[in-house]
Formats: sequence, C-alpha cells, structure tokens
Amino acid sequence: MDAIPPIHSEDGSTNDGLNSPLPVGSTPLEQAILSRLDDDKAQDIVLIDLKGKSPMADSMIIASGRSHRHVGALADHLQRALKEQGMGKAKVEGLPHCDWVLIDAGDVIVHLFRPEVRTFYNIEKIWSVESGHRLDSRA
Repeated sequence: MDAIPPIHSEDGSTNDGLNSPLPVGSTPLEQAILSRLDDDKAQDIVLIDLKGKSPMADSMIIASGRSHRHVGALADHLQRALKEQGMGKAKVEGLPHCDWVLIDAGDVIVHLFRPEVRTFYNIEKIWSVESGHRLDSRA
C-alpha cells in the first residue's frame, strides 16, 4: 500500500492522510479550490496566507500532480468548478506542457506542479514567513 503524502498549511500542521484535517480555507473561494483539489487527489496541498505580504492576492494554494496528465486534469477540473460555481473565469498559464500550471482566480493564486518541478522551484520557501531571504524590518 502506497503512503499518502502529507498535506500541510503555512502554520506547519500536516495531514498524514489518516485523521489530520486538510488545510481550511477562510473564504468560499479558498474552500472551493481546496475541496476540488482534494477530490481530484492532488498531492501535498499547501495554503499560504498572503494578506499583508503581497498586494497581488490574499492567498496562494500550491499542490502537486503525479504526472503531466494529472496536473492538466487538476487544472481543467479546477477551471470548470470555478466557472460552474459562479466564481468567474480564471486566467491560466502553463497548460500546454503541464509542468507548472498557474491559475489566477483573483484573490487566490493556484500553482500546480509535477513533483520534481515543484522541488526545483520551491516557491513555498520563497513565501514562507520563516524564509532566510526575508529581512527583519526592524533592522
């Protein structure tokens, strides 16, 4: 039996695939996206709160697909779900290759990766509060 990969949120809590909860969105848009990704078996789902960190969005959701085809299916299903729920037409980049697909859903930016591409870019580290690349504003 394959191990279920952890799902975690910015606060460090994880879902070991057993009884731990998924990241919980604070808005209907975040909740809809997280639910769709979970239904489609996205892996290693991360929710990062961007409020106060960036003017481009309120949050970022990062997830992995197992292959090019899985990443493409995740993106397609997510686009359809957003449109069906009246949450507008999301802008999408990266669909032809499906290594890294970015979906701009307005207040939420979604990044879907193949695992090796996600590891290479490591955008969670860029946006994490604990990142060594951030300067202390009091300095």
